[in-house]
Amino acid sequence: MEERARRIVETAVSLAEKGGFEAVRLRDVASQAGVALGTLYRHFRSKEDLLMAALSLEAEALLEQMQETPPSGLTPLERVTEYFAAATHALCRKPKFARAVLRAGASGEPELTEKLRRFHDICAEMAVAALRGKSLGQEKPTELELRVSFLLHKLWFASLIGWMGGLHSQADVVEELRAAAELIIRGAEGNW
Repeated sequence: MEERARRIVETAVSLAEKGGFEAVRLRDVASQAGVALGTLYRHFRSKEDLLMAALSLEAEALLEQMQETPPSGLTPLERVTEYFAAATHALCRKPKFARAVLRAGASGEPELTEKLRRFHDICAEMAVAALRGKSLGQEKPTELELRVSFLLHKLWFASLIGWMGGLHSQADVVEELRAAAELIIRGAEGNW
């Protein structure tokens, strides 16, 4: 991401963390980032687009962290639980920003599909690496690994929506994922 676009995204993250989704007004983002509103619109179509770009940056930062320090559990369940604990912490450490991003991601805007796909691809890569206990990107994931990752990420999203609404704590989100992963992995045993 070029410097100007990164500055715009970082400004949006800061505004979201201060005041949530509503605080990310494009005029305010442009002003605080020191760019013209037209410049902002050349990079981002909407507030949701901008927040999805911020989510991608967060995912890339987590990917770097996972490459440096992969999940260390002895079993696929331990490693995938550690991955989801790290991912949940990374997203929820800025709670208002996390809620804004979740809201943007659930907006249903077709223009956001590619950015959401990029985020899901990064997450799938990290989950598969955690399941395998190997470094990222060593070999193409199997259909089963992708399916397990897909299911766990859908459950993670649902749990995060519960967290967003105040139904769950971060610890609850991780425990729900651990329990789901245990059932899914147990059901897939012998097929790895």
